[in-house]
Amino acid sequence: MKLDAHSLPDDPVQLKRMLLELQQLMDEKLAEKDAQIHELLQVYNAKLAKEYAKKSEKMPGAGDVFNEAEDILDEHDKALLATSASVKKEKAKPKRRPLPAQLPRVEVVVDLDEGDKKCDCCQSPLHKMGESSSEALEFVPAHIKVIKTIRPKYTCRHCEREGIESVVKTALMPATAIPKSIATPSLLSQIIMCKYQFGLPLYRQETVFADIGIELSRQTMSSWMLRCAELLSPLYQRLKEVLLSQAVIHGDETPLNVINADKATSYMWLYCCGDDKPGKGTNIVQFH
Repeated sequence: MKLDAHSLPDDPVQLKRMLLELQQLMDEKLAEKDAQIHELLQVYNAKLAKEYAKKSEKMPGAGDVFNEAEDILDEHDKALLATSASVKKEKAKPKRRPLPAQLPRVEVVVDLDEGDKKCDCCQSPLHKMGESSSEALEFVPAHIKVIKTIRPKYTCRHCEREGIESVVKTALMPATAIPKSIATPSLLSQIIMCKYQFGLPLYRQETVFADIGIELSRQTMSSWMLRCAELLSPLYQRLKEVLLSQAVIHGDETPLNVINADKATSYMWLYCCGDDKPGKGTNIVQFH
């Protein structure tokens, strides 16, 4: 609506009334526009929520279906449920498992002094009514010993007196895993177990042996590992034959970094039986 200055009345009261009417009309228009903008924003936000918000896998009315039993409970049942829910459960105390019975045990008796074995009241001698006991684990570090093999030598004194050449007899050297080495089967199995089962490299084992005064280089242990691989090859092949005869075999690979092969990709493969359960059936795990 256009207003002409010449058409406006000269009465101040009438001008004020026209101004108030115009202000009221503008307020109504602005309120209408704000309502339209708010409605459009709601539609826009709802569309954004539908397109990009997290999706819910709940079915419409699912609460009515799964909560049906709770909805039809009477007041008495609701009171019972509220009472039972308010009861605090006692915290279960952790129970210590007994130590394995097959472990050797050393009994240590902690007794009273002879002077304390008297009644504090009448000074009469006390008698043993029972005992209390507790167990604790003690770790005994591994120890290394030297096996000294002695082979007596024998000769004939009669032949020596008669000037006849005498033959010296001695027992044959017992068979060893690696001839002319200081390694016994127990030492080799310890090195193998530490390296391949517990992941302790040979250079760290070298330090462990040095701490107890034994000089055993990693080069020597490396040659022992190669020799043991040859000795255990028949067992490995037999396990492989049994493994390949199983109905189901699982395999998995792991990339490895190999010295002097930086540009090549090396893998370690692990194979095991499909029914690989300790104590049940065939239990074979092989690395290749």
